[in-house]
Amino acid sequence: MPAPSQEQFTTVSYDALQGFDDLSGLHPGFRPTHAKGILLNGRFIPSQEALTLTLAPHIQRPETPVAVRFSDFGGIPAIPDNSPDAAPRGMAIRFMLGEHSHTDIVAHSVDGFPTRTAVEFVEFLRAAYASMQGGPSPSPIEKFLGAHPAALEFVQVPKPVATSFTRERYFAVNAYRFIDSKGTARYGRYRIQPEEGPEYLDAQAASTRDPNFLVDEVRTRLSAGPVRMNIMVQVADASDVVDDSTVHWPEDRPQIPFGTIELTEVARDNEASQRRIIFDPIPRVEGIEPSGDPLLDARANLYLLSGRRRRAAGQTAEAGARK
Repeated sequence: MPAPSQEQFTTVSYDALQGFDDLSGLHPGFRPTHAKGILLNGRFIPSQEALTLTLAPHIQRPETPVAVRFSDFGGIPAIPDNSPDAAPRGMAIRFMLGEHSHTDIVAHSVDGFPTRTAVEFVEFLRAAYASMQGGPSPSPIEKFLGAHPAALEFVQVPKPVATSFTRERYFAVNAYRFIDSKGTARYGRYRIQPEEGPEYLDAQAASTRDPNFLVDEVRTRLSAGPVRMNIMVQVADASDVVDDSTVHWPEDRPQIPFGTIELTEVARDNEASQRRIIFDPIPRVEGIEPSGDPLLDARANLYLLSGRRRRAAGQTAEAGARK
């Protein structure tokens, strides 16, 4: 079967964007999902072990500035942080390599993804939207989940509320091909762990928290000093599937320390800065390559489409404010 063309990737990305808009409504200037968030600044300090994994530029330097965005799931900008619909949480990291050079990690708080392809994901979104309209059982989403075990697992996996964005674990959706200075290539997936360890609220405690408690908490936490999170790379075995984000690798696969993120401050002009930054799930840097996962190109196109729309809405709002 031939690989999908760029035009097909763009079409399915538009379809996904519309699917999110259908579910949450259109909120100009915000992301269609993970709309609510906060942007932080800090630095990345690579580990010595990472030198054995990749020759990527941010591993060769003593440290690299980063921007990190934590977010709630969903396209509602005012979603309560303790809502069941606000999970999985998101964490996106930009490594700023130069004035016009960067590479990113995009992760969320569930290990895996509901579908293997973007076309299936659009079907997932459409089934969820159709089921919101009511009707007989089984609903469209029940039928979809019944035919897609990975999606059912993703929906049903426990998603407890963490005490802080920085006390949550995050998993990159896709695998990547890491290449070292000798040309040796290994596949791996990013995992991000809080240095203090994960910490969660029970359902009763979560229900009593303020709707903005996660955003407010991280502001307060950073005012007391830096917060650190460790990036690991889970390395695949030769027998592991590396181009399917619904497939879990065994927990006994080795994990190589990649480095530490040290968060130091809340980014200035936070709302405008969040609107401008467009994260990219494709590394586009020497030493780290895509794995062949069919989700990657479609995700990158979706983020770009969303980002351009978000920036345009911001420019319109700013122009109106100047009148």
